[in-house]
Amino acid sequence: MMAAMGATETDSRHTRIAIVGAGFSGIGMAARLLGEGIDDFVILERSEEIGGTWRDNTYPGCQCDIPSVLYSLSFAPNPEWTRAYPLQREIRDYLRRCADELGVMPHVRLGVEMRGAAWDEDARRWRIETSEGERTAGVLVGGTGGLSEPKLPEIPGLESFEGELFHSARWDHDHALDGERVAVIGTGASAIQFVPEIQPQVAKLHLFQRTPSWVMPDADRAVSEFERTLYRRVPATQRAMRALTYLIFEATVLGTIVDRRLAMALERVARRHLERQVPDPDLRAKLTPGYTIGCKRITMSNTYYRALAAPNAELVTDPISEVRANSVVTAEGTEREVDTIILGTGFRIFDNPGFSQLRGRGGITLSDAWQGSPRAYLGTAVAGFPNLFFLVGPNSAGGFNSILFTSEAHINYVLQCLREMEQRAVETVEVRHEVYEAFNRDTERRLAESVWNKGGCVSWYIDDNGRNGVWWPGFATRLWRRTRRFDRQSYLAQRLGPAPAAGSIAQ
Repeated sequence: MMAAMGATETDSRHTRIAIVGAGFSGIGMAARLLGEGIDDFVILERSEEIGGTWRDNTYPGCQCDIPSVLYSLSFAPNPEWTRAYPLQREIRDYLRRCADELGVMPHVRLGVEMRGAAWDEDARRWRIETSEGERTAGVLVGGTGGLSEPKLPEIPGLESFEGELFHSARWDHDHALDGERVAVIGTGASAIQFVPEIQPQVAKLHLFQRTPSWVMPDADRAVSEFERTLYRRVPATQRAMRALTYLIFEATVLGTIVDRRLAMALERVARRHLERQVPDPDLRAKLTPGYTIGCKRITMSNTYYRALAAPNAELVTDPISEVRANSVVTAEGTEREVDTIILGTGFRIFDNPGFSQLRGRGGITLSDAWQGSPRAYLGTAVAGFPNLFFLVGPNSAGGFNSILFTSEAHINYVLQCLREMEQRAVETVEVRHEVYEAFNRDTERRLAESVWNKGGCVSWYIDDNGRNGVWWPGFATRLWRRTRRFDRQSYLAQRLGPAPAAGSIAQ
């Protein structure tokens, strides 16, 4: 067990570790630190509540598309899920319960936003500017994930719209949609969930689609009381179901990276689902993707197609040319008057504003270092940024498996690093530049023929430079193996003591 290093009253603005974000990754990191006897840390959370994406996304129908047996922290199983695919409010409540029961909440600073952080070479620590003033930390852990900053589309005139406008991740529950003319822009995973929920309420629904999604039948069901009782009384049964489900989802890598042709069976299921639910051949043609399944996020719904076939719904495939005060105009010149616009346009994955606020050695920002293409060693460490680790960073999402698997792999890696630092009296670690570059070259090579790169679609997985910065290039199990132990040979290290002269890095 690593020694606890609590902050003193005279040094309360400095902690050994600062974690940014109180979602799954941040709470999971904190819980594991406490389990190792480390309590000298703080979690900075800009919101007034914890929960991350499951706090922010409260749109109607919000639900996880990963089975509930996979969507929990491995050290905090939840036998009380009521659905096979967990609902947003249940996930949020589960995370809050974990934070309370695992003793994390005393370390969370709610309503405190990190506005910038810079590495102090002389002091060998991070200087963090927050909404409550400056803090310092020896190690900085980024736990905000990629789905924290909503992306607004670049549509001429959008800012001039005089009706109600909001992003699905910032749903306005005070605004009633009953009887309104509503435009929905975007047809990704969120829209496919909320469109069927609002369609019966509105007078007219205009869904503006750039690219259709592959939609699979929804396998969600209620979890019986018998199952929940069994999971409570015999936890091994839930662990076994979790392992089996993990292996099933892990097998999707065969069709995404190994051989794209192996995904054709899924595509046939999706085509039959579309044919059964949409009898109109013209509408069906508009809803049929022209790319390999898996190139964009595979979605699930038994109600989305039916909602679009309703008399008050219209699927618009003509591009939007502009938004006016009370209408949306498409390229062919058609103007549709609307009262509300809902944006289902995703998140700022590659141009998160936080990238320009984080400065490493020599004052270089993450934005400058990445040049629009986020990269990291093993998805967590960045050359030139000592003592900085991301949880679920670039190129770490494991196929279509649970992102919590990636998060826990990174949490374990950071813990191994902290153990090494303590045992070897090391004050700073930084991934070697040549290791960082070689890893990312290999990642790009492995992804080059994947369905995400060569599936024939335009997706948010690919940045403006043409690089896939989201997916891990292989089985998630391989990421777990790579992060089981901290590979100190891949890092430069500085030992405790006076700062060495330039170039004198201790090994």
